[in-house]
Amino acid sequence: MIVFITGATAGFGAAMARTFVRNGHQVLISGRRADRLAALAAELGEQALPVVLDVTDRASIQQALAGLPAAWQAIDVLINNAGLALGVTPAHESSLEDWDTMIATNCSGLVAMTRAILPGMVARNRGTIINLGSVAGDTPYPGGNVYGATKAFVEQFTLNLRADLVGTGVRATNLAPGLCGGTEFSNVRLKGNDAAAAKVYEGTQPLTADDIANTAYWIATLPPHVNINRIEMMPTCQAYGPLAIKRDL
Repeated sequence: MIVFITGATAGFGAAMARTFVRNGHQVLISGRRADRLAALAAELGEQALPVVLDVTDRASIQQALAGLPAAWQAIDVLINNAGLALGVTPAHESSLEDWDTMIATNCSGLVAMTRAILPGMVARNRGTIINLGSVAGDTPYPGGNVYGATKAFVEQFTLNLRADLVGTGVRATNLAPGLCGGTEFSNVRLKGNDAAAAKVYEGTQPLTADDIANTAYWIATLPPHVNINRIEMMPTCQAYGPLAIKRDL
């Protein structure tokens, strides 16, 4: 298989790249940070090809895909992993610029990548698209506001892809994790406050990037007639809680 992974410079994306290469597949590792891509490519060898692109820049996507060597063009699996959360403040105090960045990456970037690669999959009558969602796409929480809304978009877009792709041989899955440690996610969300980011996982055994990578690999290697519409994953230390209620006592 030829696998294209966005946001492969760290976290889930890097773990997925290692998992697919380890199992004998060709992996296009993409992201904005060329130095990190080069380091990962050096680690993984000739089965990994670095592709510098920014999912929020359509010209960047088109240029990167047009420049792929012929042997790497028939992409079998697209993993729309690039995404981020910014801030935990309530909506009336949040940064509009942060909101714009989340929407541009988590929604617009995801659909731009999908639209660029999907026609080839349909023409070949095979392919798998794995979109990285989140439990936040279904479950609201204070400070989740636009991040949660972008992940709800991922859920609905994936289901609508399924409706459009019936009979084409192309599959689509929303992979929606809960609490997951060992990545840059909380450090980015908390604007580099590493101490606060560490607190998020204090006293827990969260999911790991390898857990997500192994799940993505399982989805991608199922028999071609099997589609996993959605997988929601949580560590055993996390669960759904009661609805928030403010009491005036």
